[in-house]
Amino acid sequence: MNSQWRNFPLTFALAAAVVTPAFGQAVAPPVGPSGSAEENGASIPDFSGRWEHGIPGFEPLASGPTALVNRLRRPDGTGNNARGTVGDYTNPILKPEAAEVVKKFGELALNGKGQPHPQNQCWPGGPPYDFTQLPMQLLQTANQVIILYDADHQVRHVRMNQSHPAQVTPSWHGDSVGHYEGDTLVIDTVGIKVGPYAMVDYYGTPHSEALHVVERYRLLDPEAAKESFDRDAKEAGAPRSALGYSPIATKPNAQGKFLQLRFTVEDEGVFTTPWTATMTYRFSPYEWEEDACAENIRWYPGKNADLPHADKPDF
Repeated sequence: MNSQWRNFPLTFALAAAVVTPAFGQAVAPPVGPSGSAEENGASIPDFSGRWEHGIPGFEPLASGPTALVNRLRRPDGTGNNARGTVGDYTNPILKPEAAEVVKKFGELALNGKGQPHPQNQCWPGGPPYDFTQLPMQLLQTANQVIILYDADHQVRHVRMNQSHPAQVTPSWHGDSVGHYEGDTLVIDTVGIKVGPYAMVDYYGTPHSEALHVVERYRLLDPEAAKESFDRDAKEAGAPRSALGYSPIATKPNAQGKFLQLRFTVEDEGVFTTPWTATMTYRFSPYEWEEDACAENIRWYPGKNADLPHADKPDF
């Protein structure tokens, strides 16, 4: 199991009711398919391989509505994630009710208590929280893209060149449809279920069933990726070398490329406006490890994970 991802939140807890307030249910219109890459005269980019990213994951943009940052900072101004995740509840993307949820979630870290989230409680997440469940791998076929996440072996299925159904039944990873725009894979997801630990990031930012996420994946050469690595280093304190970053922290794939995800999130019940962030992944040379969350349920001293269970038998 990847101890980095299991142990990161061990010093941080939140009652389920805190992260699941009642928010609005309006659903934003999805991005429709624009035809296959072949129809548009472009070859399909190859995103094969395992990809990794540091914690807490999201790379806030330099300007415009963007993701939350950690209020806990080191003397050099970088995020101090070792002390916990205290989200910036003053970020103007948050509606007042959501800001209060983020503030209470952060207070748990400040008080030395655990912060429960989908991963350490053995619950499914859903995009964009899924993006932090690493390593990850994209399997591309003609009719679908399958995204594998190492954390508890979660899987997303993306139907290619199709539309969302008129009525979407909420599910843990939502209803995802995709298409290629040149060298970019675009995925549109709606219908993401609100569970007892529903959140979009490590700061406890909640979401409603109106959550709508658009992902754009593309390969970048090192020079193009550097600006994103700079933003990531500011939040995660990524290791640097004389060239900017250590080779381990920024390993490209065999073609010398990195994988960048640029995603936009909107949820009228939680956010005042759509917001955008990136995640720029390095290539992982390591093999998949077994990660069975139910076998590692002690997430905080004296407390076990809130494993999903049935209150009564199904038969």
